[in-house]
Amino acid sequence: MTVDYSSKEYLNTLDAFWRAANYVSVGQLYLKDNPLLQRPVVASDVKVKPIGHWGTISGQNFIYAHLNRVINKYDLDMFYVEGPGHGGQVMVSNSYLDGSYTEIYPEITQDVEGMKKLFKRFSFPGGIASHAAPETPGSIHEGGELGYSISHSVGAVLDNPDLIVAAVVGDGEAETGPLAASWMSNKFINPINDGAVLPIVDINGFKISNPTILSRTSDEDLAKFFEGQGWAPIFVEGDDPEKMHPAMAKALDQAIEEIKAIQKNARENNDATMPAWPVIVFRAPKGWTGPKEWDGAPIENSFRAHQVPIPVDQDHMDHIDALVEWLESYRPEELFNEDGSLKEEIAAIAPKGDRRMAMNPHTNPGKLIRDLIKPDFRDFALDTTEHGKIVAQDMLVLGEYLEQVIANNEENANFRIFGPDETMSNRLAPIFKETSRQWLPSIKEPNDEFLAPAGRVIDSQLSEHQAEGFLEGYVLTGRHGFFASYESFLRVVDSMLTQHFKWLRKAKEQSWRSEIPSLNVIATSTVFQQDHNGYTHQDPGLLGHLADKKPEFIREYLPADANSLLAVFDKVLNDREKINLIVSSKHPRQQFYTAAEAKELVDNGLKIIDWASTDHNAEPDLVVAAAGTEPNLEALAAISILHEKLPELKIRFINVVDLLKLRSPKVDPRGLTDEEFDQFFTKDKPVVFAFHGFEGLIRDIFFDRHNHNLHIHGYRENGDITTPFDMRVVNQMDRFDLVKSAVLALPDADKYGQIVAEMDATVAKHHQYIRDEGRDLPEVEAWEWKELK
Repeated sequence: MTVDYSSKEYLNTLDAFWRAANYVSVGQLYLKDNPLLQRPVVASDVKVKPIGHWGTISGQNFIYAHLNRVINKYDLDMFYVEGPGHGGQVMVSNSYLDGSYTEIYPEITQDVEGMKKLFKRFSFPGGIASHAAPETPGSIHEGGELGYSISHSVGAVLDNPDLIVAAVVGDGEAETGPLAASWMSNKFINPINDGAVLPIVDINGFKISNPTILSRTSDEDLAKFFEGQGWAPIFVEGDDPEKMHPAMAKALDQAIEEIKAIQKNARENNDATMPAWPVIVFRAPKGWTGPKEWDGAPIENSFRAHQVPIPVDQDHMDHIDALVEWLESYRPEELFNEDGSLKEEIAAIAPKGDRRMAMNPHTNPGKLIRDLIKPDFRDFALDTTEHGKIVAQDMLVLGEYLEQVIANNEENANFRIFGPDETMSNRLAPIFKETSRQWLPSIKEPNDEFLAPAGRVIDSQLSEHQAEGFLEGYVLTGRHGFFASYESFLRVVDSMLTQHFKWLRKAKEQSWRSEIPSLNVIATSTVFQQDHNGYTHQDPGLLGHLADKKPEFIREYLPADANSLLAVFDKVLNDREKINLIVSSKHPRQQFYTAAEAKELVDNGLKIIDWASTDHNAEPDLVVAAAGTEPNLEALAAISILHEKLPELKIRFINVVDLLKLRSPKVDPRGLTDEEFDQFFTKDKPVVFAFHGFEGLIRDIFFDRHNHNLHIHGYRENGDITTPFDMRVVNQMDRFDLVKSAVLALPDADKYGQIVAEMDATVAKHHQYIRDEGRDLPEVEAWEWKELK
């Protein structure tokens, strides 16, 4: 039977679906029993403390209902990203009405008893959050995290040519820096190979207690703004449902038909010219369909509608009649059968099966994930049989490996690299032999380089938020990749990484959620060798920030050389359910570890390096440990000095790659037992630990262990525009300070005054030399590892 999706009859049924969603949404705020008001409401029917948000709900339910309409009309592969913050009822209510919620949570049946359970669990102890969260069917976007709705949506549609993501942008969210920057995302969506994002800007006028900026901006100026950013705006405005339904239907039809026309032209003519994608500007009152006023002040169309608009709870029932009147305004008797099920004619207009946005396969992508075809990393490993003889750039070697990863997976189109204009700076140039940067605006040769409409790299926008957001959307929908950035500026997105961690943790609790590929982050241009950029570019604090999270989901890798970096990537590329932070060097560096040693280091987390130790597998006098590229170099240089000065000293050298493996099993189930830890670090011998980050992290790791004879040399928040080696000196993570620390930690430290004085004199000499010559001491620059005798 042909359906007239624009008929008054159809839109009346759609209006009923909208009213049902509003009813269920208000019920979730206030009620825990008597969900259909089948008897007078008593105190025990009401929650002790209603918690949640009403202001955006009705407008979003209206949008959701109309998206269902175009899914049916055009047979769309579409899902919903909820940008306006704490509007969790929207996706819960709509997935309940279309049956998705019950399929995932069978105890939440589509009847009175199930509706009662649904109402009670919302924003209730042991229940569900007041925002879209991993518990919410169809969600890939944490609703409390403002600013990333478009970037997550763009990441989702990359390499998904049939997918449309409806990205609903809150007008408060639109004021954030990340969202403002995300209007430039259209420069990276290829209409041939990628899907489409349909932004719907939900302008309801107010935030928590202030007006929104967009709501006080005229349509004329908004049109100029969006057109200037390369979008084609479509405006819908009003508060009369009878007029708004046909207006919204017309607007969404226009938007979908424009998207399909863009894609048809691009794909039939191989024309990747940057199109003007549609954006819908939707104006409706905050708190639409709710109470008009309260206590003489406006509620609807004011900031007062933001949270819980009527003061009713189990202990305050004076105004229960107002709540009942509000609920009855949706005419529930027209919407639900006596048993609580949605009336058949209303339920019939919801999409079916995987076409329901709550059941879209991309939002729970287990069946869609394809492992990357990895080359053997050993084919790219350097020959380091003679330790330290070869000088190479770790990231450059990685680039050669990644070039092959891209080639191997070109047909699957499931691997991408993201960053903020730093791919070349991060020495990943070899990848551009195989791919380009994806870039849709004009290309001006020979001034531009490696730009093309299609490519595996998106790094042409100087925004860490965008790059990280794209990667999140990409992995949340089942693909693989990494985000590379300068170490200090990863702190710009540490809250995004935190929210992704929270997503992983809560998703793990949902048996129906599939595992997703890990989020891989490379920190380069690091604190101990970022050269000319100075103190502003010095902050390794992401190590500590992530280490505070639940250990099941966090890994921190500090490969000391190219082979170790290759082994790390071999481990993480097809990894699942983690945030992998990889701290790497991009500068020319002596290469120390064989491919076999690198694999052992990554597999086990750490290793006693026999060729740099003099304890001959016996009890050492001193343990020297290193985690990080420059710490490894300085530790080895310190060992060579110590061996020269004190050839009888029994030194054990430990290189650490998987840092958090050092933690106690009481903190991290992967951690070394006390017995294993003591086998490496002993129970009481002095340990000099050269570390890439802030020292407190290592101190925490050793806190529960037997050996507290610990001397940490890490980043001490000292820095300037200076030489690479001086960055280590000012933080006392250099070889001379390590030697000094080592001898002073020995039992007979007073015997080594001459060595201490010599180290101090060398540091003083260095201090003057760099100020005279502008470069590091020749003996530092020319230092080479010599095998210990």
